[in-house]
This record gives sequence, structure tokens and C-alpha cells, in this order.
Amino acid sequence: MQYRHGFHAGNFADVHKHIALLQLIGALQRKAKGFLCLETHAGEGLYDLAAADARQGAESDAGILRLQRQLAQSSAAIHPAIKHYMDAVRRIREHCGEALRLYPGSPLLAAAQLREADQEVCVEAQPQAARALQRAFDRTAALLATAPRVVTGDGYQQLRSLLPPPSRRGLVLVDPPYESADEEQQVAAALAAGLARFETGVFAVWYPIKKQHDSDLWLARVTRGIERPTLAAELCTAAPDHAAGLNGSGLLVVNPPWQFDSEAARWQAGLHELLGGTGGSTVRWLVHEQ
Repeated sequence: MQYRHGFHAGNFADVHKHIALLQLIGALQRKAKGFLCLETHAGEGLYDLAAADARQGAESDAGILRLQRQLAQSSAAIHPAIKHYMDAVRRIREHCGEALRLYPGSPLLAAAQLREADQEVCVEAQPQAARALQRAFDRTAALLATAPRVVTGDGYQQLRSLLPPPSRRGLVLVDPPYESADEEQQVAAALAAGLARFETGVFAVWYPIKKQHDSDLWLARVTRGIERPTLAAELCTAAPDHAAGLNGSGLLVVNPPWQFDSEAARWQAGLHELLGGTGGSTVRWLVHEQ
């Protein structure tokens, strides 16, 4: 069966990944010069949390829906990164006329934050999902300052043709389904090839955490040979060796922007408290800046 983003839309890993994505975009926008935002496994862009796919595992109940409930019941201040994310989700929902049911994926959240000077390219391997993504962009066109481009194809291969961007500034999000037996090799090769072509680009790779020991070994193998500054931001809502399956969400970031580490440590801690669970939150350097 082909991977369907809709099964996992709005889960705790989406919330973690999307807050981080918006923070990375915001950091790049501290400079006036435009940049490329490139996503290798884009998905459909907009998801109905009441649809059969999303309700099958009801993963959003422990993600965006739990976060909404917690914030509605609390008068405590929340970290600006979490508020910025919730405002971004709300803005897209209101534009689409759906207060609660819809959840925007990373391509749409990114597009709604980009400036006219910025560019977005979204690659999706499944033609049906790529067409749905284009419809999502068309539906929200009035919110967008730039015109995203949807490419149907292999995201790993597209890195070679799209990098480096003419602006020599960019953010690459690699968010694969991890269903292929050789996904690790593809991620490692894509990172190596991407950095060879675009050494100063910001690369963010999402990865699942099931067992911490296995995730640590995966990180060591994928980052072997990388000399650029690299960190891992991880949030676990269950103990990282629990038998539940997906216990945590990790984001490997190469060339993280200035102060991304300290900011991520703060908002991740706040998010972990809001989402609950028995896991933890860590931000650790794998390769320190020289």
C-alpha cells in the first residue's frame, strides 16, 4: 500500500515538525534577500481531520486537537513559536471556511509564510497527491505572496536539479514515509549530494523515534561525513522504548540558523507539557560549528 499522509495528518509529529518549519522560515526571513523553500515529499497540502483516512487512527486527537483543547482551557502564556503556528493554522482554516476540520500540511503552512521574494517548490511522487496539492494551493491563492510550484517526481532526484538555488539561500525539508527498505541510504545520499551542491543551505530531515537507541544509530549513520553544523531536535510523547510504535518526532537540522537551538529547546519544552505523555524533549548538537 502506498503511504497516505492523511492517515497521520495533525498528529503530534506534524505539530512538532510544523512549528520547527515555521521557525526555520522565520529565521531565514531575518534577511531581506529571498530564498528557496524546497520540500521533497510534499503530500496533499490540506487534510480533512473528519475524513475516513484521518479518523482511522485518530492520530490528530493526540496532536493538533489536544493542543487546541489545552490552549482553550489554559490562561497561561505560551511560547511565541507555538502561538505563531496556531495562528498560521487558524488563518488557513478561516480562509477555507472550516474552523476545525481542516489541517494544512507543511507545503501550505510554508507557502502562507513566504514573501514575494521567496520561492517554493514542492515535489510529490504520487500524481494524485500532487494534483490535490495544486488544488490546495489554488484554494488558498489569495493568502499567498508567492506562487508555489508543484513537481511530480522523485524528491531525492529533484535535489540534484534544483540545487543550488540562484539566490544561494534556501531551506530543504526532507520528510519521507520511511516505508522503503533503502530509505536510510536514500536520505544519507540526498543529504550528501545536497550539501555537495549547496554547502550553506539549511537541510531539515524529519525522522520517527520508536526506540531511542535505534534512532541514535540512524543519526550516526546518516550524518557520517557531514562536517557542517548539525543538531537533532527531538520530542517524545511516550518513553522512547515504549511498545506503542511512534514514540517521538525528530528533526535533523544541518546548518541551523543562529539561536535555533536555544529557541527550539524552549518551545519544545512548552509543547511537550501541552501535549502530555511520558517522554521528553531534547535539542543536542551532533556536529558543532567550527
